Amino acid sequence: MRFVSFIALVLTTAAMLSAQTGNRKVTQNPKSPPADTSVTLDGHAITIEYNAPSARGRKVEGGLIPYDNWWRLGADNATTLTTDADITIGDVHVPKGAYTLYVLASDGGWKLIVNKKTGQWGTVYDDSQDLGRTAMKVAKTAQPVETLKITLTSSGAKAGTLRIEWGSSRAEAPVKLG
Repeated sequence: MRFVSFIALVLTTAAMLSAQTGNRKVTQNPKSPPADTSVTLDGHAITIEYNAPSARGRKVEGGLIPYDNWWRLGADNATTLTTDADITIGDVHVPKGAYTLYVLASDGGWKLIVNKKTGQWGTVYDDSQDLGRTAMKVAKTAQPVETLKITLTSSGAKAGTLRIEWGSSRAEAPVKLG
């Protein structure tokens, strides 16, 4: 009986972790598995949930990440940012709540788009719902990154970094409370 209870606990925990915030419908896609990243700043949680596509021999920059057009920042259901405190990403003030993230990439740089509409499929985008856009610092990676990776890291009690890595690109924006 203990073993059955242990298995039930493990499965429940796995289900909760795969649907971290409940603000995004998780899509089970073996080619673009669900992923998430979280950081806690001064006791406040910030979480990004997404599906992580792989290049699989395809062109990433200017291909899977289209240039001069918005991109859904992931695969399947729209990528969701959830924060339990007001934050600032780059120069965009983001009130406590849930949002969708998109990217506008070009040869000249990337912009992160924070959109107020949530719960949609990733290819649905309404720019009238944009909370704001902020420039990202873009650099080349040392080695190509096969699978999209989004990370939130802390650089102090009240500040951190949002990083996107895929193909030969790494894009970053500062994140801070307030």
